[in-house]
Amino acid sequence: MLTFTQLKKNLKKDFSNYTKIKIAVMGDTATQFLIQSIRGAGFEQGFNLQVWEADFNQIERQVFDPNSELYEFNPEIVIVFYSTHKLLAKYNKLNPEQHSSLADIQMILIDNINYALNIQLRPKIIYYNYTEINDSVFGNFANKIESSFLFQLRKLNYELMLFAAKQPNFYLCDISSLQNQFGKTNFFQASVYINTEIVLSIDILPEVAAKTIDLIGAINGKFKKCLILDLDNTMWGGVIGDDGLENIQLGSLGIGKAFTEFQYWIKKLKNRGIILTVCSKNIESVAKEPFEKHPDMVLHLEDIAVFIANWENKADNIRQIQSILNIGFDSMVFLDDNPFERNIVRENIPGITVPELPEDPAEYLEFLYHLNLFETISFSNEDVERTKLYQVEAHRTVVQKSFTNEDDFLKSLDMVSLVEPFNKFNSPRVAQLSQRSNQFNLRTVRYTEADIETSIIEKDIFSFSFTLEDKFGDNGMICVIILKKNDLETLFIDTWFMSCRVLKRGMENFVLNTIVKHAKEKGYTYLKGEYIPTPKNEMVKNHYFHLGFQQSADYWILNVMDYKNKKCFISTK
Repeated sequence: MLTFTQLKKNLKKDFSNYTKIKIAVMGDTATQFLIQSIRGAGFEQGFNLQVWEADFNQIERQVFDPNSELYEFNPEIVIVFYSTHKLLAKYNKLNPEQHSSLADIQMILIDNINYALNIQLRPKIIYYNYTEINDSVFGNFANKIESSFLFQLRKLNYELMLFAAKQPNFYLCDISSLQNQFGKTNFFQASVYINTEIVLSIDILPEVAAKTIDLIGAINGKFKKCLILDLDNTMWGGVIGDDGLENIQLGSLGIGKAFTEFQYWIKKLKNRGIILTVCSKNIESVAKEPFEKHPDMVLHLEDIAVFIANWENKADNIRQIQSILNIGFDSMVFLDDNPFERNIVRENIPGITVPELPEDPAEYLEFLYHLNLFETISFSNEDVERTKLYQVEAHRTVVQKSFTNEDDFLKSLDMVSLVEPFNKFNSPRVAQLSQRSNQFNLRTVRYTEADIETSIIEKDIFSFSFTLEDKFGDNGMICVIILKKNDLETLFIDTWFMSCRVLKRGMENFVLNTIVKHAKEKGYTYLKGEYIPTPKNEMVKNHYFHLGFQQSADYWILNVMDYKNKKCFISTK
């Protein structure tokens, strides 16, 4: 973790080629050092944060005045920081009979702020939750009496979680957990607060900034999707090839307990949708033996999407894993106990995350908890099935190699697609795909569930979601198209993104055939496309050119009246 001084030095570096994001920061305490930390931490993640800062303690004025500087700035993300110390001051000013209503009063204010911002701006809102202050008026009895400040504070954080769960544009940044982790004496310095109105210590600012940037990154599609695991002395203690199945360390006693608890954490990641893969220097049959036979193994072969065990260079094996999964290296995390192997991978695969695991396996989990490698802003049933999807994809890759003719292979898949407009059932998945899709994404516009729900009722917007199923299994929803009326003759392709899992199966042709048919039926003559480059979507730079669109200035135009359906082997479900 960089220090505050190091983060400040980042502000003097060249941000020009980084992703620009407009952010507003509003707090009831001084926020200038927090902003410096967030911008410096953003630089580390490739973000050029364009920040507007509200004057001190001006949150309500900025939010509830439609002509305020906040609305003029028009940010993509609004960070709101109501401090516990100012909340305590509000509590102190209430009549004693109102103390039991503090959480409700604050939640009404939060609800009103959320509502007002979404009327005009529809930004993503990052809200810092409340760190604990125990004013010791009631001692331990504070946990039993509703009018105590501590009771109200804990109730407020709970109500905030319930509120955030129902608001698609509202995200909680859990700084309360940081105070629990680092201690209040490291989080808050009373003398500094009294003299400057700064509630966050200089030492804790990098941690708060990192938490904030994790959320900003997730909102803008920066996710870790895959965990690559070494085996010996990483997943279990000992070397399976030398020590044998009976002598590796796993279970509930001694150091074996550390590896077992580590596996439970990995299993939870898999259940949340993180793709698990294995990259081990070993004989494959020997490496798989604990997964198949050891009674204390938490993880089993069905939990692993891609299993590679051989004596080849690990960097090369990880490249093979990447080619099967078809995701970016910056979406991958590699865990290995061996510093030499970590350095080889780090030096040869730019972008991959390779944490410096502690020497003591007992420290693995606490170290990884702190890194917060797998931030997310959504979760769906399809996430749970992700391992199975990629296992099937690995099987497809093997089968494909047995065909000499690509058309024969595609025909053999028996592919079908369900094409539907957005609806209340698929809109959560559409929003999630828009947040996650980076490589095959022509304009990289991010949508929340609220955005998708709004598009459903717009008469000049036409939406399409595509699934893909074949004889190996169901990939679920894999492509989204949003068309908008440009003029009487033209439909603009506002959004076209697709899962990279289904590349090279003719889905692009099937999608274009579908939307051209729709354009003709609605009486339009042209489809108009646009490619907006990002650091990740260069693979679709020539997408419209390859599909037969003609370039016109910064856009691509297709005359649908001259269009002939392109070859594909996908039928409509």
